[in-house]
Amino acid sequence: MVGVDVGGTFTDAALVVDGRLYTAKVPTRPDDQSAGVADAVARVLDAAGIGPGELARFAHGMTVGTNALLEDRLAPAAMVATEGFGDILELRRQDRAHLYRLGVHHPPPVIPHERVAEVRERCGPQGVVVPLDAGSLAAAVARVGAMDVRAVAVCLLFSFAHPEHERAVGAALRTALPGVHVSCSSDVLPEIREYERASTTAVDAALTPVLRGYLRRLGARAARAGLPEPEIMQSSGGLIDLGGAADHASRTVLSGPAGGAMGAAGIAAAAGIPLALTFDMGGTSCDVALVRDGTPGRTGGTVINGRPLHLPMLDVETVSAGGGSIAWADSGGALRVGPRSAGARPGPAAYGYGGTEPTVTDANVVLGRLAGAGELGGAIRLDAARAAAAVAALAERLGLTPAGCAEGIVRVANQEMARALRLVSVERGIDPRGGTVIAFGGAGPMHACEVADEVGAARVLAPAAAGMLAALGLVTAGERRDRTRTVLAPLADAARLRAPLDALVAAAAAELPGATVSVAADCRYAGQRHALTVDWPGGGDDPALLAGAFHDAHRTRYGDAAPDHPVEVVTLRVAAERPGSPPPPPGPPAGERVRGPAAVAMDGATCWVPAGWTAMRDADGTLDVRRDGSEDAWTP
Repeated sequence: MVGVDVGGTFTDAALVVDGRLYTAKVPTRPDDQSAGVADAVARVLDAAGIGPGELARFAHGMTVGTNALLEDRLAPAAMVATEGFGDILELRRQDRAHLYRLGVHHPPPVIPHERVAEVRERCGPQGVVVPLDAGSLAAAVARVGAMDVRAVAVCLLFSFAHPEHERAVGAALRTALPGVHVSCSSDVLPEIREYERASTTAVDAALTPVLRGYLRRLGARAARAGLPEPEIMQSSGGLIDLGGAADHASRTVLSGPAGGAMGAAGIAAAAGIPLALTFDMGGTSCDVALVRDGTPGRTGGTVINGRPLHLPMLDVETVSAGGGSIAWADSGGALRVGPRSAGARPGPAAYGYGGTEPTVTDANVVLGRLAGAGELGGAIRLDAARAAAAVAALAERLGLTPAGCAEGIVRVANQEMARALRLVSVERGIDPRGGTVIAFGGAGPMHACEVADEVGAARVLAPAAAGMLAALGLVTAGERRDRTRTVLAPLADAARLRAPLDALVAAAAAELPGATVSVAADCRYAGQRHALTVDWPGGGDDPALLAGAFHDAHRTRYGDAAPDHPVEVVTLRVAAERPGSPPPPPGPPAGERVRGPAAVAMDGATCWVPAGWTAMRDADGTLDVRRDGSEDAWTP
């Protein structure tokens, strides 16, 4: 099985054959990422000495969906809503974009109000209140047909519980507009909360035509090369078939970060690390997550570019701090880093592709942390003179020496990444000081020790394949299917939970025969507004086990619990999973020690060991880096 991860600067491939890992790294092709994917696969197959026909599976993680959302490169879409509720995307939650800065505004809706049509119908919690009016449906379909759109989102009131009207609207649209994609909220997100459901469905509708075009090109390239049809990493950390990803693009918006988190979770499990902070720093961003006992944290949603997206996904925080993040001086003369990135082209000045603005990578070159003679991705030879010129120009504007400016760039970037680590640890009720930072990505090991210092962690683990760990995570992650349903039932009323839970389990198991099925639930104390997602031990058979898990989770997150207060189940969540390929076994300790400050070359990355830290390399190239004097330091 081969895994290919597309990043902002490089495209990485990982291949496991008979327990041995082969890797390849090539520059990303911004004009057509599928071409870079094909290049990476060809190179890793050559390294392993096998042909494309010998591959059983082909897994792919990408940032196409995320980038399209961030850059507003979405397909024109319309929306059909219940009569009187067509402005739900504008009304949002009526909260401010920023609590104290009144001049800050939310981004415009994915679907503007002039492209919203309404149908006369109404469902309530108990069922149909107003039947679907055929005349209003025909008028809505005709109005959408007159618009120049490529997709339609359908979101009606209470369709998560009573989807009949929504399915009728979707069927009418597909019949009248065969070339237009239709996303129904009852298929995309059958859960409570109207705005979040509408926003997620609107994103799914507007994003799917964009992603579908990319996936079709990728599938065609794979077929021409004799490769298996690609499977796509979902935000939830499991693979889905190409057709499933092409039908609902919203499931893959965190495809790239999810592969890295799953790869790091596998490393944590193999190393027996109870608490790990994953640290994936690439060319354009840094993704972090919390892993406990080898299992990454999960959440029911996130916000991307101001748009809520509520779907099962790994709990990953992303900040705009990567090797290609551009350093600049703001109007007040302060040094800033990001969010703008040099990307793959022109890239950092040191790459020699025409970039002139200083980046984090250029700062590391100036500080001597990257060897100027080394090659990146087999094609990029670092140019120290260009990096020095770019940093010197910014240093002059700031009144700093070039070395002082380079140090400042690195420190500012490190602070931003440390903030992200605190979001997934401290703000979840977890003390990061007892955790291990697992560093990967092309730039992760370069910054991990200093970021670990910022959050109080005393150990950094940089896997041998740190530069390609996201690609390896695609190989080891396996397949996954998620099913959810809002129930709004007291936990004490087990009879009301049994039937919907059995239906979800059966549906998930049917999608992945032979898979392992797990159950979780969104729970809250009666009277609370928001819920916590907790695993249901025992697969949903004993309500008392779910109650205990919820009380523990509430105490961890908020500092207290109310075991005597009734618990309400808001949404049931079922996941079916089949494992991927096992990762290569770890190598034995080699005993080689490197005391900081020192730069240690790795496969696809460089690890910077600062003063006060010592690294030990094992036989397969993994670096175990620990702060001197920590209680976890090796015995002399």
